[in-house]
Formats: sequence, structure tokens, C-alpha cells
Amino acid sequence: MDLRDYLRILRRNWILVVAATLVGLLGGGAVSLLVRPTYKAQTQLFVAIQGSGTLTDLQQGNTFSQARVQSYVKTVTTPVVLRPAIEALGLPTSVDELSHRVTASTDLNTVLINISVSDNSPAQAAAIAQAVADSLVKAVDNLEKPKTGGTSPVSLSIITPAEAPLAPSAPNVVLNLVLGFIGGLLLGLVAAILRSTLDYRISGEADLRKITDAPLLGGIAFDQDAVKKPLLTQTAAQSPRAESFRQLRTNLQFANVGGVAKTVLLTSSLPGEGKSTTATNLAIALAQAGQTVCLIDADLRRPMLSEYLGLERNSGLTTALVGAADINDLLQPWGNDDLFVLTSGQIPPNPSELLGSEAMRDLLARLEKVFDIIVIDAPPLLPVTDAAVLSQYVGGVVVVVGSERTKRHDLARALSALELVDAKVLGIALNRLPTKGPDAYAYNYYSYDSISPAQEQSRKSLQNIETPNSGFVEEIYEGSMRAESHFRGGK
Repeated sequence: MDLRDYLRILRRNWILVVAATLVGLLGGGAVSLLVRPTYKAQTQLFVAIQGSGTLTDLQQGNTFSQARVQSYVKTVTTPVVLRPAIEALGLPTSVDELSHRVTASTDLNTVLINISVSDNSPAQAAAIAQAVADSLVKAVDNLEKPKTGGTSPVSLSIITPAEAPLAPSAPNVVLNLVLGFIGGLLLGLVAAILRSTLDYRISGEADLRKITDAPLLGGIAFDQDAVKKPLLTQTAAQSPRAESFRQLRTNLQFANVGGVAKTVLLTSSLPGEGKSTTATNLAIALAQAGQTVCLIDADLRRPMLSEYLGLERNSGLTTALVGAADINDLLQPWGNDDLFVLTSGQIPPNPSELLGSEAMRDLLARLEKVFDIIVIDAPPLLPVTDAAVLSQYVGGVVVVVGSERTKRHDLARALSALELVDAKVLGIALNRLPTKGPDAYAYNYYSYDSISPAQEQSRKSLQNIETPNSGFVEEIYEGSMRAESHFRGGK
């Protein structure tokens, strides 16, 4: 993965990263509140050699004292020093327990001994530090005193008396918050990368490109109202969803340069990806551009077009395929444009055989002679073979991919099924895309209310390109009348 992939992961999972960071901060704050404050008191002693005071004696004494200081530092935490301090203060603790709270150190090439004591009470910490220092002075004096009698050659003096600290040494609130922030941020980033690595769903174009190089014909913006109002005519003309279908219509026109594919089949990998609504709205968008369109419901297992469009379903495609009625009597006009719908008809026991029959091939060939374009809503590819069988009779296939629903391996299997039957894949339509974020499709942001006059003129030019006989409204109208007359038997 390159830097752009990591940035995309961060944008997709920013809520998770922020939440983990906040949890880290709260954890650092909780530790600071729950941990009992600890105070540290310090004292310092000076080690000197008692001599005659000559220069030679002073040099020898300094060398001797530096050599002995390390031994005195080790002596601080021994019972010979700590036990008298415990007895002097009457502390309810043992030598071993107190030794973990007392630390002693010395600076290199000096004769200074630093003693620090930690305790939950600042006054108690200072008292213990002072008592330990006093006990060390007496212990060294006894240890260094000659056995033959006389005074000790080593003298320890307290040069910095212990004082009660004003602020606790622990917990360090700032440090805990910083560590909590960094820990939470790292945890969030790792969780985001792990989540993206283990997530095999297709969320946007970047995920799509890991599976196929097929053209992305368009991204359809997700709309909460699409469940209740699935049709293009039920949404505002300036809405991102409406613009998505217009862009899909335009890109499909460019993918089908020359109009070679007059019959376009829409399918998906699995159910629930929005292929039926995409096929319906694509047909409506094509009809709004001035083309004569035939929309066929070839999903003979779960037909939905009649429900969306409010049309009669019992007489339709299966009725024509079994020869029970002529196609002229089965096409149902819809809307104010040149859109005719062939519903599914009765659900048969053998959908694959019907869709792969010569009757289906002849039916499509007959429709192609009259309509500018035919849009077919086919079943999903993986559960059944209907779409793969039917794809051999059409000019091109558009695969609808549901964002956050389709998994990569499912799409790969679906495209392989089309490749096995030599179907021509015109491109991919990404459905249910967000209008904002890293996976939003760029064309979803345009609104006709805010575009400039030059952009408006460019949009009109695109509409002219989308209509095969653009500029000849009378010819389109006459062609539509002839088509309707043909299918109605001239009645």
C-alpha cells in the first residue's frame, strides 16, 4: 500500500481512530485520578576525611573518600541504617518494605551522597529522609572507627536537610495524558489498518480496481428516501441521486460508441445490490434524453419492476416466450417519454431454459429493430445461471455493485462467469455510494442550482451527445409514433 491507501484508510476509519484516541486520553486521566499521590523528599550528605590539613593529606583524603562513597551509597538500604530510622520514627513497616522506598545515589567524581524517600505523606517522606541520613552518619562513624580506638577518619555531614515537598512526584498527570493519547492513537491506527485489511467489501472505486479494470460507468449516490421513492421521477432533478443516473446514462453512451450494443443487460453478483432500481432509473434517464426505450424484467425468480412502476405483472415476458400472446399486446407504456415496459409475466418453473431459448433470441432481435435501446433487468449471477445464459444474446452487460455489500471475491466470481460465456462487459455501476468521504463519486457533488452558465451550456451539449438523433425532435417523435403503431398492430 502507498501513502494514498493509508490516507484513504484513515478517512474511512477516522471515527474509530478518534474514539481510540479519546479512550486513551480517558485512560490516562483515570490512572492519574485513581493512583494515590506519592511525594518524594530528598537530602544530601558530604563525605570528608579528617586529617592534619596538609596538601598531601587532603589529596589522599579526597581520593580515599571518593573510593568509599560507593560503599556508603550501598549501605543506605541495609538494616544497619534503616532499622535505627524505623525505630526512631516508630514506623509500622519492615526494613525490606522501607528499602523499596529509599534510594541513594552519588554523582561521578564527587563525595556527595543523595538520599530520596517516597511516601504518600509529604511530611512523612521528609521525616524518613532525615532519619535515614542521620542513621547513615552514625553507621559510617561506627563502621569506620578504628578497632584500636580513637575517632573515625571519615566524617559525613548533612548539607541539604530534608523538606516536605509541595507537589507530588507521582502520578505525572501530563505524562499520563500524553502516553494515553499516543497509545490510543496508535491503537486506533492499528485497528483501522487491521479492519481495512480484513474487510473484503467493496466500498469505492479504489476497492473495485483491485478486482477489475472494467470501466466505472458511474457511481449512484445513496439516498435514505430511495427505499420509499426508488424512481428517478420521484426525486428532485438537482439531487445527487438524479445526477448519478444522468452521469451513468452519459458514460454508457460513451462506452457504447456507435450504438453497437442496442441491448444492455444489468445484473449483479448477489441479490440486494440495487440492480432492479438501477435498471429502471437508467431506462427512465435514457427515455428522458429522447430515446425510445424498452425496459424488460427478465428476473423471472424475483421480479420487481412491476412493483416499482405500478404495472400489470401477470402478462409479460414469459407470456411472449411461450407464445400465449404477441409482444405488441404485452408492452406497457410508462410515463410521458418513450418508455415501454415488458414485465416478467407469470413466474415459470424453468427460468434458465426460457431465457436461453431461441424464442428469447428472436424476441430481442425483433425489439432491436424498433427501439433505440433495450434495458434488461436480469437475476444476479452467482445464485443462478439466468444472467450468464441471457448475456450471450445481448450487446453488453453492466454489472451493478452495491457499496459496502459486495465482497471482492463475489465480484471476481461474477465477472469470471461472464467471461466464461464471452459476454461483453460494458462497465461497472457502483450503487449506494456516500455523497461525502473518500468513497464518494465525484459527479455527485454537482447541482444545477449552483453551476455557472458555461457549465450549463456544457451540460446541454452532453445531452445532445446522449441523444442519437439530437436536434431532430420531429424525427424522434415520428419514430416513437411508428414504434407504438408497430407494436399495437396499427390500431
